[in-house]
Amino acid sequence: MTGAAKFVMIAGAAIFIIGFIMQFVNFGRLPGDIVIKKGNTTFYFPIVTSILASIILSAIFYFIGRLR
Repeated sequence: MTGAAKFVMIAGAAIFIIGFIMQFVNFGRLPGDIVIKKGNTTFYFPIVTSILASIILSAIFYFIGRLR
């Protein structure tokens, strides 16, 4: 198995696991996320959710890199 095939399989498994977990855990609307409602328009910017996802993904990729 080539390195690219192994990477695609691991990435697919990770996306599957994350998608499965997200069904049971509500990551949206964390404290610190920006929500602006004016009239019938809503602007939602998930800054804290984005930072949290970045930290988690960075840790996952760090550990995957250490396993190589």
